[in-house]
Amino acid sequence: MFGRLGAPEIILILVVVILLFGAKKLPDMARSLGKSARILKSEAKAMKEEGSSTATPAGSPNNGEQPPAQRTIQAAPGDVTSSRPVNEPTDTTKA
Repeated sequence: MFGRLGAPEIILILVVVILLFGAKKLPDMARSLGKSARILKSEAKAMKEEGSSTATPAGSPNNGEQPPAQRTIQAAPGDVTSSRPVNEPTDTTKA
């Protein structure tokens, strides 16, 4: 019953979205959604690479090693904001 979306339903949804948000704001919303998707994708890739390159057994002590260097998120091409440093979360559950 609810699983079938045909052309008339999709057109109706688009008309409602345009009426709610206005035609001027839609390109900005799509642009910010694209930037968010790019950032999410790059962060997921960085986490995957970081996890595979520095994989350590769980529960192993740090043995006095230096903490990893602070990472910086690069701004997307065409973005007017500059890159900013990111503080990595620390594990507070270690004894």
